[in-house]
Amino acid sequence: MVIIRDEERIKRLNRISKIASFAGILFLIGGMILAFLGRDDVIAYQLAALGFGWIISQIGIFMAHRYVRDPRPDQVLDKSLGKVARKGRLYHYVLPAQHVLLMETGIIIFITKYQAGKISIVNDKWKQEGLGMRRFFGQENVGNPTREAEDSLKAVASFIREHAPIVEEVPMAALIVFTTVEPKELLVQESHIPAMHHSKMKSYLRRKRGTQRLSDEYYDALHAAFDQAAKHLVKERP
Repeated sequence: MVIIRDEERIKRLNRISKIASFAGILFLIGGMILAFLGRDDVIAYQLAALGFGWIISQIGIFMAHRYVRDPRPDQVLDKSLGKVARKGRLYHYVLPAQHVLLMETGIIIFITKYQAGKISIVNDKWKQEGLGMRRFFGQENVGNPTREAEDSLKAVASFIREHAPIVEEVPMAALIVFTTVEPKELLVQESHIPAMHHSKMKSYLRRKRGTQRLSDEYYDALHAAFDQAAKHLVKERP
């Protein structure tokens, strides 16, 4: 499997994440210090420091889960897909969707999630429990991965129409992958976008692997369009 990853972007966002986290802590400490002064004329500054510090620290945490966490979501995908997509090309952070796998049978878009707690999806409705106070400090809500997957599919389809117009139709699917939550903590019922723990992904893709190959013309057009988006990373086409 060929892996194309924007390492410079990862390093840059990794650095920004650490700076934001540190700055957020400084603002929170500053707000606490102002609170101890007990002066009415600094209450506005205190609230501003605490509020701004919390927002900045949350931004740092949001980015840290994606670009600092070890292993990162892209690294989990690399390991999980290594054997099941030997002939594939996996693009990280270079296309309209963050993780895109181009294979001879079509395209798969991965929506990665790191959230902990008990997560369930019933009739495309997501629910997250068991976080307690972590919901407000250091833990991002799971949100709506189904909508994220749908938006990513639309974004990649639009990219193909613009940059590979010769491709009239291509099998394209999305997969929601949890990289940290324990398999037993994930309950999936009636989700039109498949969702699973990363440990289940390999067997799932083997079962669902398509047999109808793309035409050489379509595959080459997609290959060229995707590589063009990553031209600063791809020196030569293997």
